Amino acid sequence: MTLILLTLKLIVMKNKTLRFLLLMLPLLLFSMVAGAQDAAGGEAPADPYFYNRLFSNSMMIVSGIVLLGAILALVHLLNVMVKVQQIRIYQEQGLEAYLEEVKKPKQSFWDRMYKQWTKVVPVEKEEDILFDHEYDGIRELDNSLPPWWVAMFYLSIGFGVIYYTYYHFTGAGPSSGEEYKMEMERADKAIQAYRATQSNLVDETNVEVLTDEQAIAGGKEIFLANCAACHGALGEGGVGPNMTDQYWIHGGDIKSIFKTIKYGVPEKGMISWKGQLSASDMNEVASYILTLQGTNPPNPKEPQGDLYQQQVDKDTTPAADSTSTEQPKTESGAIGMNE
Repeated sequence: MTLILLTLKLIVMKNKTLRFLLLMLPLLLFSMVAGAQDAAGGEAPADPYFYNRLFSNSMMIVSGIVLLGAILALVHLLNVMVKVQQIRIYQEQGLEAYLEEVKKPKQSFWDRMYKQWTKVVPVEKEEDILFDHEYDGIRELDNSLPPWWVAMFYLSIGFGVIYYTYYHFTGAGPSSGEEYKMEMERADKAIQAYRATQSNLVDETNVEVLTDEQAIAGGKEIFLANCAACHGALGEGGVGPNMTDQYWIHGGDIKSIFKTIKYGVPEKGMISWKGQLSASDMNEVASYILTLQGTNPPNPKEPQGDLYQQQVDKDTTPAADSTSTEQPKTESGAIGMNE
């Protein structure tokens, strides 16, 4: 209430700055309400706390303007008190002192501030401004701070006000949670880009079977475009061997298939594809060939090569029963290339 009275008093004193702020206050509130109605589109907003936040934000703006007006009022009253004191001094010293004061050129605000900031005591007079206290032989000077330091201090305050208003008051800036999500999305894209570059570092010594649908689909496209002419669109074989049985000429594991695709079999008419396909492409088509096992296409070519049996880790193979008359079964692998 005191702040409001001080503001009204300042209006009576014809303070143009505060009158402008108070005139802008209803316009600001009206624009906020109109903007809220436009955003809602004539319907109730989905957020149940929308109007609560609108009211609280409006009250904060009103409080801020009133507080600013009160500060301006106090500054104005302080200037009036200073003027009254000056008049008393002039009355005591006579008309000549007043005339000398009037004749002095008035300095601008920036000139006064610069003079205040650069009012530094020279080194030869530092003894006059030393404080009495002493800590470990260190004494403190009662000197003005460097202008650049003062400027940075006020700039940091202004930046803090703008930052807080933008991110926490208006909600225009992303919140911490939103920034976290954006950073995670950027990190995922970076990881995918890195993996894309690493995929071409695959060779026959470290290649692994790909199982994701995108890689298999890519391998199928490469197979149909480059391999189907010799091995059939369904892998049933033609000029080249059948890809759907369990018999392989050059090995049936993923590394052997990749190696056969990469270096080819020139003596049998299969070219080397390392000059036309990237390492990732060869990895995809080799993985796709594995999916053709057991598909039983029509008119398959007769088996060629040796039956490929998947090697099972001895540490995970259960021990055979010495009393059993059955022979241990070995699973046939479906991994490899018949070429």
